[in-house]
Amino acid sequence: MDFISLETKNILKKSSNLLAFSGGVDSSALFHILHKEKIKFDLAIVNYNQREQSISEVEYAKELAEDFGKKLFIGTVDMDKFSEGNARTVRYNFFEQVIEQNGYRNLITAHQLNDKLEWFFMQFSKGAGILELVGMEEFEMREKYRIVRPLIDISKDELLKYLNDRNIKYFIDSSNFDEKYRRNYFRHNFSNRFLEEFKSGILKSFHYLDEDRFLLLKEPVSIESEEKLFHFRKNDSDRINIFYIDKILKRNGYMLSSKQREEIESKREVVIGGEWAVAISIKRVYISPHSKSVMTKEFKERCRVRKIPNLIRPYIFD
Repeated sequence: MDFISLETKNILKKSSNLLAFSGGVDSSALFHILHKEKIKFDLAIVNYNQREQSISEVEYAKELAEDFGKKLFIGTVDMDKFSEGNARTVRYNFFEQVIEQNGYRNLITAHQLNDKLEWFFMQFSKGAGILELVGMEEFEMREKYRIVRPLIDISKDELLKYLNDRNIKYFIDSSNFDEKYRRNYFRHNFSNRFLEEFKSGILKSFHYLDEDRFLLLKEPVSIESEEKLFHFRKNDSDRINIFYIDKILKRNGYMLSSKQREEIESKREVVIGGEWAVAISIKRVYISPHSKSVMTKEFKERCRVRKIPNLIRPYIFD
């Protein structure tokens, strides 16, 4: 069975790659699949110091790196308050640091079909349209690198069979069974069983949704930035404006709720979570950290002439 498409193999073989590794089913399978396909890559793993098993997972990464001649980058962090959102921010900050310092072109992640369906159900339960429902593409461009998800059409069961048939070592994260994490609730109660029964139809539907999403976003949006100020030309569709607002905030470690999306659309100029100022003006959309600095009259007038929204001005003044 070909787990990775020919197109994706060719792209990865021409680039420098970093694999986001955890020692779990997905990344362990992907490690050996990439090796079998003669795709060159190095490893990065993050230890959150939340479980005793994480020490063994890091040791496993060290063993693989030594046995297969890979560079290994280890991120270690102590989190006072662990959450999926915080962990994701820490993880990607570490990966981006490694990528920037070592010149990697691609970050390869082991997201698979079950993950994509879980995301779909989570967004569907909160109130979402096509732009939000299809959140995991095989290729996702970031400012300085590209995320590649070569297993996005492969199910968890297929990866487990691959590992077990070859007697390949992997770890099961005990936190994956704790339903206090929203993703686990959807995984155990909906997505796994649904995928077992309707996999071929689900794959078809995702391919159609991906095509529809591409048509909606086919006009490229150029996002300009200075420090933490982001702005882009306003689209006639607020759905598309909010899609890019969400994308920018997510890259900066903040996840918008459906209620916050509605607030942005209705009020046009809001403070999100006390952290970010978002404004949809007549011609442009602005996102910046929220500031309460007192500005000079002269500066306010300059901003007024340039039609810069009120909530954005203090950050520029800073």
